[in-house]
Amino acid sequence: MAPGDSIHSKRWIDFFAQRGHDVHWASLENFTTHSDHAIRTYAIAPVKPEAYQVIKGALALKYLLKKMRPDILHVHSAGRNGVTALLSGFHPRIVTAWGSEILVAGKSKILGMLIKKVLQSSDLITCDAEHMRQAVTKMGIKDDKVRVVYFGTDTARFKPRAKSTERRRELGVQDESLVISLRSLEPIYNIEMLLRAAQIILKHNPKVVFIIAGTGSEKEKLVQLAESLNIADKVRFVGQIQNQLLPEYLTTSDIYVSTSQSDAGLAASTAEAMSCALPVVVTDSGENRLWIEGNKGGFIVPVEDAEALAERVIFLLKNPDAGYRFGQFNRALIEKRNNYYSEMLKIEEIYASMLR
Repeated sequence: MAPGDSIHSKRWIDFFAQRGHDVHWASLENFTTHSDHAIRTYAIAPVKPEAYQVIKGALALKYLLKKMRPDILHVHSAGRNGVTALLSGFHPRIVTAWGSEILVAGKSKILGMLIKKVLQSSDLITCDAEHMRQAVTKMGIKDDKVRVVYFGTDTARFKPRAKSTERRRELGVQDESLVISLRSLEPIYNIEMLLRAAQIILKHNPKVVFIIAGTGSEKEKLVQLAESLNIADKVRFVGQIQNQLLPEYLTTSDIYVSTSQSDAGLAASTAEAMSCALPVVVTDSGENRLWIEGNKGGFIVPVEDAEALAERVIFLLKNPDAGYRFGQFNRALIEKRNNYYSEMLKIEEIYASMLR
């Protein structure tokens, strides 16, 4: 059970379908993302409000599980999905915490109690960051019940390659350097910080174009900010990039930045940029410090510090040799520690161990 509108769901499900497992995908939401394989999908409760969605979803899921009798129910997110699965009463049940729901649990007494119950009743919990594992165990969950398994990066797709002249033509650039951000246009990802840094960067080097991908509630506000900063002609709001085109956009860029105020672990987009051998400049959030090493792979800057971000990007623009070394280091690191195939094999082994 996983969100039907998430590329992260698709990546997990595709792996196991490709391996020959009989995978069925249930989602509370309608499906806007689809597997590359012929699997059954079920939009069990695409309704509002959320409380009614969970109740309707639990009834639909219980019926579905009784009908198909799966070996394992794997639930992605301990939030609404986790509560829905809890009410179904099915076991064995694995829950993968996605991050935000665990953070919310600490801020809301009622949600905290619900999520704690979801975790306690699960047979196993996975998360993609050590600090998330610690947050889960602090909720009273036994340590041996929690495993860290990264979402992983498809290093065969996200790999160094020649810059795409077609992408550069689409973006309307010639010999300018490209700085790319792939985070959603929501407050938590703080794209405003990038735009303010861009204004500083362009004063030092006008031959830079900023690619801002993604959609979100702050789109209009950010477009207006770019105009008010007089940098609109140097910013490309490209919307949601199709997944198959992401590697081209990354390898056509020179520097990747992430201005997020909060992440669970290493953001998937950051890992994909590193896998494409880009130097990265990211904020001090999530587990970035465990992955980004100064003078090796990139730089970490304080959250909200546009000047520090600008300073690091300017350094990389002035020192392309350093950027190249950083990128090569990042590629090797992701291949070694965050390989999608290796991480999914860990999950496959967990499935097998639960059925022995």
